[in-house]
Amino acid sequence: MRKRGMRGCFAFAAICRVMTRTLAQRMFAPNSREGLMLDHVGLKVTDLRRSRAFFDKALKPLGISVLYEGTGAENGGTPFIGYGEGFKPYFWLNEQPRATERVHVAFATESRAKVDAFYAAAMAAGGTDFGPPGPRPHYHPHYYGAFVLDPDGHNIEAVCHAPA
Repeated sequence: MRKRGMRGCFAFAAICRVMTRTLAQRMFAPNSREGLMLDHVGLKVTDLRRSRAFFDKALKPLGISVLYEGTGAENGGTPFIGYGEGFKPYFWLNEQPRATERVHVAFATESRAKVDAFYAAAMAAGGTDFGPPGPRPHYHPHYYGAFVLDPDGHNIEAVCHAPA
């Protein structure tokens, strides 16, 4: 077995530091979609109209809107809608007799003001408070989020990772 010198260990450590820094920059880069592994997420909701009324208002301050509507005929299923930005829907709602078990979905935004606006809009749309806007330093020093339960009890969050 070949022994590695100290130079190899230092080189490996340097590579690890660069990879860790790059990963952290991607994780906490405000409004960056670069490097994300998830393409979209879908929730089953019990009343698509009620959920749409909530999410249309709650997500508007974040610049997120309905980009696709389906009747269900397209896939042999039930009605569904896709929310997103630009041309890419990434948050899907599908009407089903039973909702998805309660999940947590967080929408990243570039400013704390948008987190505040999301919370106000979601509460005005009938959401239930699950954590008002504010810093959450136990996650990381710049974490600022707000949490609201949607009509089916899903924990919907808006979060900003940028410094104040």
